[in-house]
Amino acid sequence: MPGSTDPLVIGGVIGDVLEPFTSSVFLRILYSNSFQVMNCCELKPSQILNQPRVEIGGDDFRTLYTLVMVDPDAPSPGNPNHREYLHWLVANIPGTTGTNFGEEVVGYEAPRPMMGIHRIIFILFRQPSRQTVYAPGWRQNFNTRDFSELYNLGSPVAAAYFNCKRQLDSTRRR
Repeated sequence: MPGSTDPLVIGGVIGDVLEPFTSSVFLRILYSNSFQVMNCCELKPSQILNQPRVEIGGDDFRTLYTLVMVDPDAPSPGNPNHREYLHWLVANIPGTTGTNFGEEVVGYEAPRPMMGIHRIIFILFRQPSRQTVYAPGWRQNFNTRDFSELYNLGSPVAAAYFNCKRQLDSTRRR
């Protein structure tokens, strides 16, 4: 997609983690009710310690969604051999609600990048029906494409990401 202005393309989310798709559902992610995830924005580790509030649009509450949160740059962007690191997985989220109405499959783990700038990506899928989703055996080397295929989720209906890098302790002496 040369010349694209889509922030998901510019940030490498499309390509590294996802195939091109058309966003069709509203997705809003808020940390501490004041830090909204906007594509390409930067959030500090201290701002994302607690699980965000996620609001999902959609047609009605009978339509169900799955939310995946991954870091494709773990442990470092130069050597992402844990790509993708799974930070959170919530399934069976009714439309027009949020993740607190879904079933948490993998609990939220706050990103703590140690080297470089990491992309933290939220991907929303529309489910074909209510289903049991199983937690993977480990968080590292999760694959969003394989997960989507395994559970017959198809293409995402929304995605958003932010950048995060190691936060230096301002009280440390030099």
